[in-house]
Amino acid sequence: MSTPTVIEGAEAWDRRPVEPPPSPWGFPRPAEYGTEDLVAIGGDLEPGTILRAYRQGLFPMHADHRHLGWWSPVERGIIPLDTFRPSRSLRRSCRRYGVSVDRDFAGVIAACAGADRPHGWITPSIIDAYNRLHELGWAHSVEAWTEHGELAGGLYGLRLGGLFAGESMVHLFRDGSKVALVALVELLRASGATLLDVQWLTPHLATLGAIAVRRQEYLTRLADALRDTDSRDTTGKPMG
Repeated sequence: MSTPTVIEGAEAWDRRPVEPPPSPWGFPRPAEYGTEDLVAIGGDLEPGTILRAYRQGLFPMHADHRHLGWWSPVERGIIPLDTFRPSRSLRRSCRRYGVSVDRDFAGVIAACAGADRPHGWITPSIIDAYNRLHELGWAHSVEAWTEHGELAGGLYGLRLGGLFAGESMVHLFRDGSKVALVALVELLRASGATLLDVQWLTPHLATLGAIAVRRQEYLTRLADALRDTDSRDTTGKPMG
């Protein structure tokens, strides 16, 4: 597979993250998740709460304009790292752009939250929360740049052990987000990661090789990805 040969700032990928104080909130056990994608409502967006959620296969997204929801899709979208192959046209795009890690995390998440994007769910509180996780070394961005130094696209998400939980991606120039994805897969393969989570399978993600797996299979893969590489903290008071 042809991938970018130089990834600016790749050393940031291996920076040891800082474990935040544990969350006072607890989530239902996986056996109690039920048959809906929405598992729990309440809690907060403190770093410790978000990390606890990801370690249990959950991620935050507001259920409505007032209530914070915690989601574990019954059908979970993932991109298998062993079968991902960029198309010939995408390989050509990879040669047009430079790529970087964590060069402009704030710029990427702001672009992903753009007001002109449909179904916007990245609220100011979500932006603040993931910027804090980035400062602690858990959240990362991968960017693609034009030859003139303009942001062509990017993606961001959380890295926990062998898991990368992709949150959102955006393109500002043709194939910008796809080039960032190619670089991400290269980083994950090089680091021995095993799970690239994309939350829900969409038609666009399907064109990039994403598939859907049942929740229990995802949780099994998650446990394998976190084993021996990431501490877990699953206690706390129930969500209100």
